[in-house]
Amino acid sequence: MTRFSLPGRIAFWNSLVLVAVTAAGALLSRALEPWWLAWVIALLVALPLLWIAIHRLTSPRLQLIRALTDGIDSLKDNDFSVSVAGSAADEFGELVRAHNDLGSVLRTERQTLYQRELLLDTVIQTTDIALVLTNRNDTIVYSNAAARQLFNNGKPINGFEFTELLDPLPQAFREAVAGERGGLFTLESDEPETWHLSQEAFTLNAQPHRLYLFKQLTQELGRQEVATWKKVIRVISHELNNSLAPISSLAHSGRTVLSRGGGNEQLLTIFTTIEERSGHLKNFIESYARFARLPAPRPESIDWPAYLEMLRNTVEYRLVGTIPDIRCEVDPVQFEQVLINLLKNAHESGSPRDRVTLAIEQQPTTTVFVIADAGGGMSEAVLQSALLPFYSTKKSGTGLGLPLCREIVEAHGGRLSLANLPGRGLEVRIGLPVGRA
Repeated sequence: MTRFSLPGRIAFWNSLVLVAVTAAGALLSRALEPWWLAWVIALLVALPLLWIAIHRLTSPRLQLIRALTDGIDSLKDNDFSVSVAGSAADEFGELVRAHNDLGSVLRTERQTLYQRELLLDTVIQTTDIALVLTNRNDTIVYSNAAARQLFNNGKPINGFEFTELLDPLPQAFREAVAGERGGLFTLESDEPETWHLSQEAFTLNAQPHRLYLFKQLTQELGRQEVATWKKVIRVISHELNNSLAPISSLAHSGRTVLSRGGGNEQLLTIFTTIEERSGHLKNFIESYARFARLPAPRPESIDWPAYLEMLRNTVEYRLVGTIPDIRCEVDPVQFEQVLINLLKNAHESGSPRDRVTLAIEQQPTTTVFVIADAGGGMSEAVLQSALLPFYSTKKSGTGLGLPLCREIVEAHGGRLSLANLPGRGLEVRIGLPVGRA
């Protein structure tokens, strides 16, 4: 709250001058004739006094207004270091303090923003992902160290046309950039290199720009490939040993029985067991072969009510809701394999049989098949690995069921996801695009 407001000061000086004019006129009218001459003289004396009072009142305020104008111009020029001196106990004093507080806040904000920009630039410059930002003329306006190393042997590239820097590089780089979509591409050579490109168009300062991110994945993919092969070898070795060891032992037992003139019942048991183990080994190898040579899907129109009824003859489930007007086409054999695998998994989860359900949601661009159960669900660790090849929590599982389902769904242009239901159970969602895959 101000101690002396500006309207109060003006009223005070006006009142003071009015009182002085009235007193002077009254005194002079007694001594001078005519009486009006006294009042004229009083006014002539009062006007300079009034001007002096107004000048003393407005002069420091005008100086403050000019100082505030200069301060605002400095803020417009991003100079937040200017402060205005003034401690008047009125509205102008409040305005000066508000101006100085605003400058202090802007200085703090700019310093914080500068520190964030410095941190962000440090992260960008030290990452191994090559980053290039171009404007509407395909001119590079920003790049990091990895991009400079990739495109110009570490020399600056800002200001260059991006297409010119791509000319000396392999054709795969130019094709990936021209495609205007992200994805993997490979440089064919004695040692092929795999790269991933992400690119995005956006508006910056009301001007169109495009951001390119190049990342070399050869080493990462190599490590993943080695780890996968190691796991494959361990799984196959484990399964072969589990089958070959009893087969060898049973063959030895059969030879011993024959040498002793044993009965046919013992030999029948031995040969039956050998046949079972051989059949298990054959199925195991065939499951790997199916995963490795999955053919491309052949989508076609499906009579969905008849298709889902035929599925019910193979594996039991309860249909939730009605069958909508499904507008997607699938390979009937492959998609049936997906549904059968997922429904069998739901029954094997320990769920009551009547709680294994299938629901279908028709969205504008996607058809979603939802398979749910009331079993034990999955732990977070299992959820993260369940779709990886060769990962299985079953004692005799190959770890190829869910990965094969995901492979088929993604070959149809769709997506498969797993999630625990609130309380108890697991939900599998299959999203397929509307139309032909």
